[in-house]
Amino acid sequence: MIRALLIALALWLMAPFASAQTLQDALQADPSAIADPSRRTVGETIDRLIGTGLPEVPLFLQRWQEKTVYQRAADGLFFYATETATGYDLTDISTGAPAGTATDDEMTAIKPNAGVRGVIGQALIATQLSDPDPARRAAALEALARDPSVDHLEPLRAALADEDAALATRKARLERLLTAQFDPAPAARIEALQALGLDISTEARAVLNQTLRNAPQVAASLPAGVNLAARLSPDSPDLPRDLAYQMLVDAGLAPPLVPPAQVRDTLIAAITDGAVAGVPVATLDTQDARDAAYDRLAAAGAAPPRVTPAQIDAALAAHAFWLEYLEPDAKVTLAAAAALRTAETRVALFQTADIALDAVSLASIYFLAAIGLAITFGVMGVINMAHGEFIMMGAYTAYVVQLLIPDYTVSLVVALPLAFVVTFAAGVAMERLVIRHLAHRPLETLLATFGISIALQQLAKTVFGTQARPLTAPGWLDGAWQINDVLGISTIRIAIFALALIFLALLLLLLRRTRLGLEVRAVTQNPGMAASMGIDPDRIKMLTFGLGSGIAGIAGVAIGLYAQVTSEMGANYIVQSFMAVVVGGVGNVWGTLAGASLIGGLQKVIEFFNPSNTLAAQTWMIVFIIVFIQFRPRGIVALKGRAAGA
Repeated sequence: MIRALLIALALWLMAPFASAQTLQDALQADPSAIADPSRRTVGETIDRLIGTGLPEVPLFLQRWQEKTVYQRAADGLFFYATETATGYDLTDISTGAPAGTATDDEMTAIKPNAGVRGVIGQALIATQLSDPDPARRAAALEALARDPSVDHLEPLRAALADEDAALATRKARLERLLTAQFDPAPAARIEALQALGLDISTEARAVLNQTLRNAPQVAASLPAGVNLAARLSPDSPDLPRDLAYQMLVDAGLAPPLVPPAQVRDTLIAAITDGAVAGVPVATLDTQDARDAAYDRLAAAGAAPPRVTPAQIDAALAAHAFWLEYLEPDAKVTLAAAAALRTAETRVALFQTADIALDAVSLASIYFLAAIGLAITFGVMGVINMAHGEFIMMGAYTAYVVQLLIPDYTVSLVVALPLAFVVTFAAGVAMERLVIRHLAHRPLETLLATFGISIALQQLAKTVFGTQARPLTAPGWLDGAWQINDVLGISTIRIAIFALALIFLALLLLLLRRTRLGLEVRAVTQNPGMAASMGIDPDRIKMLTFGLGSGIAGIAGVAIGLYAQVTSEMGANYIVQSFMAVVVGGVGNVWGTLAGASLIGGLQKVIEFFNPSNTLAAQTWMIVFIIVFIQFRPRGIVALKGRAAGA
């Protein structure tokens, strides 16, 4: 007796565990709904599965959507299956444990159609919004943003609580977007729309524009209570006369026009004994005559009557034309319009800031490319047409260093000073061998440096080939500083800007705080007086030319990090370098900075208005520079001292 009671007690205690539902049990409750789902009924099946609260349901929905669920013919059980050479490896749906193998004949693939997969995907997003895995929650947010619907609003709101900061911000933003589109309460939509005015993202502006969608309408008079977007006037740019009359025809408010082809075909079909409606065919040699013959046919009921211009004007004047919002609530569209104006104003401000950032970045590049030329030109008065090739030499030096040192950060640290040394030595050699022997002969110097430029380009092609060579930036220079959808700048351009500031500080320190800088400034302002004070002008010119060339080499490393390294790359910057020097003021660091800033800003502004034609930007810049130097021939920052008036 006691034993029987113990057994009964054990069976009673085990009953809940024996009856505990597994995912397989839930599927077997209606296996046909899983094996042969339809878009009309699959929603109920999904709700039933989610209602079980089983943690395996989200994975099943995902695998069901991916068509990797199979049913075994022998017993109707469902499995996850992976194809093998001999059949399938099975995985238990409830436990995730291996469940043996099966042949092709034993298993049937469950292949829901596109409509069913779409419904599954919507449900999957809702379940994943509260998934313990942050990666899955983020993926669900991305999927929801791509295809939002009213069904997602409440699950998204339910998933807002207890979220980490990054995802919480994204969820809150997405909730505002969905509320603005789908919330049944106008007050909630208006509040969400007002908040979207401060959001300049593409998605937010798309929602605002969608809320303000409108359609042209026509009637005998403007109906009361219509959510009016704008009144339309026929025969205006917003509503051409032909389109306005066609609206009347489509609405059944006016007879259709008779096209000329129909007039011609009707007249041809009505020819009898050489005449049309009693009018000889020979007299129908003008448009007025043909129209008159057609009108006689129309009066006799043999053809539809023509619509005269006067009748068209009368019909247009007798009807009202307007644009009507598709959104019936005027308060909602009023809030959307105000929010869109705010967003567009903010977009314009951020676009201006973005252009300014691009201009600063481009000015940094031009400054690095031009500062060496400015020093050389200011001290020696030499127009060095080979300056661009020193930029190219610096870039190729960095490329060779990267071939030898695969670590991009280390190679960059090595390449910067090495490029300076290489191009400094090349500049000193060029000054010693060529420039010095052509002193005070500017035309011959220009031609000689131009010839050296061509020779250096050909030498680079011979050594490195004509194909562009890669110069890879370190990983920490990848990406961009993206403030919002409108304003952003790449990390590499920020680095170039920082490099330009460093060189500006170093040059100012060199020129103002060192003996070499004092001697350079003395030779720049008055070479004769400097020589009388014991300064060797030839030595200063040599060092200055080498310094300018070395800075060009460092500029080449910086430029090569985001531009292609080719033998002609220096030629792309030589014109802007000269313009920056001339506009800024010859031989002045601050002048070169001002000139580079002006050239970079002007180019970006011109490109903004004509982004598809960079040649136009170059042309307009040259025109501007020509006009500018007519009014300020010494540049923005004119050189001081005796040399200024020479």
